[in-house]
Amino acid sequence: MRRVGLLFKKHDPRVPEIVRETVPWLRAQGAEVLVDEDLARQLPGSSTACPPEDLAARAEAVAVFGGDGTLLYAARLVAGSTTPILGINLGSLGFLTEVKLEDTRTALEALLSGRYALEERMLLDVDVLRGDRPVDRFRALNDVVINKGALARIIEMEVTVDGQLVAVFRADGLILSTPTGSTAYSLSAGGPVLHPTLEAFIITPICPHTLTNRPVVVSERSRIAVTLRHGSDVMLTVDGQVGIRLEPSDRLMLARSGAAIRLVQPAGNRFFKVLREKLKWG
Repeated sequence: MRRVGLLFKKHDPRVPEIVRETVPWLRAQGAEVLVDEDLARQLPGSSTACPPEDLAARAEAVAVFGGDGTLLYAARLVAGSTTPILGINLGSLGFLTEVKLEDTRTALEALLSGRYALEERMLLDVDVLRGDRPVDRFRALNDVVINKGALARIIEMEVTVDGQLVAVFRADGLILSTPTGSTAYSLSAGGPVLHPTLEAFIITPICPHTLTNRPVVVSERSRIAVTLRHGSDVMLTVDGQVGIRLEPSDRLMLARSGAAIRLVQPAGNRFFKVLREKLKWG
């Protein structure tokens, strides 16, 4: 592997030093380094300018320095390609960015030499319909969230799976999560932890009015439909980064995406080890 793209968390004060240490080292290993235009201007002759949206086509791998939010952004850029992502943690929790900053060089050495495993993560596609007219489409690695605004009242949502009614939820919102996203917002709302290689989705109500409402796990082959029956000032957000305002009677159609992403798994990193460390399970 000889062409590596680098993405960094915006406005992190550690980034300049990381760049000064990492880019020359990668060049010394014979790698071409792709960075955005701003960084390339600061590193004349030592890196190649590449718009982030072109990384999937031009890089053989992308190393992401940041938290899970930065990696979710990178996932949108490379989804559907075979370009793998290596996550290096500059955040606080970091379920997706597993590599510690002090282990950066070891992880990059393994990446360049091919000594790593790849873990494929499924994605969730959501189509927004207004009447019978499609108005938008999104793709999620973590989750799709229906949520009310600060002053909005309770939301009423009809949920069906493969045409069968699950429930009419009256709640503050609803989370539709992938296994990767099971350790994100869904977990905070009482959802289960799923192993990231499982093929399933989680439907998790947020603060439901009916106390017996509980998260439901469904097959990855399921077709999920959510109809907004009542509610104002309602937002759909995808991976906490992009979204759209919903209107009464809008319908969401959700299904497994035909695309996926591939995460680099450094040697020795295992899911349950990450759970123990991040959730302080002991």
